Amino acid sequence: MRTKSRKKNKINVITLGCSKNVYDSEVLMGQLRASGKDVVHEEEGNVVVINTCGFIDNAKEESVNTILDFVDRKSRGEVDQVFVSGCLSERYKPDLKKEIPDVDQYFGTTELPSLLKALGADYKHELIGERVTTTPKNYAYFKIAEGCDRPCSFCAIPLMRGGHKSTPIEHLVIEAEKLAASGVKELILIAQDLTYYGLDLYKKRRLADLLKELVKVDGIEWIRMHYAFPTGFPMDVLDVMKQEPKVCNYLDIPLQHISTPVLKSMRRGTTFEKTNALLARFRESVPQMAIRTTLIVGYPGETEEDFEILKQWVKDQRFERMGCFTYSHEENTHAYQLEDDVPAEVKQERANEIMEIQSQISWELNQQKIGQQYQVMIDRKRGNYFVGRTEYDSPDVDNEVLIDAGAHYCSVGEFVMVEITDAEDFDLYGVPVA
Repeated sequence: MRTKSRKKNKINVITLGCSKNVYDSEVLMGQLRASGKDVVHEEEGNVVVINTCGFIDNAKEESVNTILDFVDRKSRGEVDQVFVSGCLSERYKPDLKKEIPDVDQYFGTTELPSLLKALGADYKHELIGERVTTTPKNYAYFKIAEGCDRPCSFCAIPLMRGGHKSTPIEHLVIEAEKLAASGVKELILIAQDLTYYGLDLYKKRRLADLLKELVKVDGIEWIRMHYAFPTGFPMDVLDVMKQEPKVCNYLDIPLQHISTPVLKSMRRGTTFEKTNALLARFRESVPQMAIRTTLIVGYPGETEEDFEILKQWVKDQRFERMGCFTYSHEENTHAYQLEDDVPAEVKQERANEIMEIQSQISWELNQQKIGQQYQVMIDRKRGNYFVGRTEYDSPDVDNEVLIDAGAHYCSVGEFVMVEITDAEDFDLYGVPVA
C-alpha cells in the first residue's frame, strides 16, 4: 500500500486543447500563486490539475489518455492527487466519475472557486488580470469574452462554455497594462466569437472601441485578432486596423464552408454570396490584410458537388493562412440529429485535398516575399535557428521566419528587421538587416 508523500505540495497544471484553455490555466496558476502555493506548468509535481479539452474526438481522446496516465502514476505513488477541470469535465462529468473513479475530483469550466478550494487556496476577486503566463515572454493570449451565443449546428462549445459573456473594457485595459509591465509586447485577442464582443454588456458591438483603448497601453506593440464570426462582422474594426499601427493586419475568421446548402445546415447565417462579399470588403478596405480561416469537410450531407465548390473557392480566394478539419459527430449538437453519412476515409481524403491546394497557394505567396523586408518578433531559439514571426503570422498555426543562429544573433522577445532570402510552403528564411 502506497503512502502519501510528506513533502510540501507542488501543483502541476497540465493544459490540453486551445488557447482559451491556456488562458484559463494561467488564471488558475495566478490565483494559486496569490495564495502562496507552489505551482508549475507541465513539470513535476505531486498534485496534478489536468485542464481538458472536449471539443472533437481527437481532443477528447487525448484528454482521456492524459487522465488515465496520471491516475496510473497516482496508483504507483508518483503523484498524490489528480484533479480534472475544463471542457471535457464540464461535458462528461457523470460519465468520467463512473469510468475513471480514481480521480480525486472533477470540476467544470465555471467552477474555478471550487477547484481552488480543493487545492487549499481562496479565490481572490480582486486579482483582475493576474496570471502566470506560460507562453514565450513576448506574447500572451488575451481572452475578452467567455462562451458563445451562436447556434452553429456542429459545435458543442456552448454546451461546455455557456452563453456569451463579455469582460468589461476597463478590466481588459488593466489586464493589458499588467501584461505589458511584465514584458508582453503582443496581445492575441481570443474568444469564441470576438465580433460579438460588447453586445451583452453595452447593447452594441464594441470590439473596435476595445481595440482603441488597448492601443493606448504603453509597451504593447502588436494586437492580433483570433476567432471572428462572419455574420454581423462590425466593419468599424477595419477602420481601426487601417488607422492603428499596433493592430496587426491579420484576421482569423473561421468560415467553415462555402456551399450555401452546407452553410444553411450548419446554421451559419450566411451564404456563398454574402461570404464572398464580406471577403471582398476586407480586401478592399485593408488590402495588405492576411486572412486566416478554417474549414470543415465531411459534414453530414456534404456532396461531391459541395466539395468541388469548396475546392474551387479555396483556389479562387487564395487565403494567406488556412486549416482544415474533418467533421466530428458530436452528441447533443443540432447536427447530431443528421446522419453522419460521409465515410471517415472520404473525410480525410477531402481534408488532404484542401490542404494540398492550400500548400501550393502558401508556397506561391511566400515566393513573393523573397527580397522583401519585414519586422519580425523573435519568439525562441530552436536548434540552429532563431524562430520569429511577422505581423501576418500567429504563433503555432502560421508561417515562421527562420534565421541562422550560427551566422546571426537575435534577442528572443525583441523585434528585428529581416530580409527574406528563401521560402518554403510554410517557412520563411531570412537575415537581419541594419
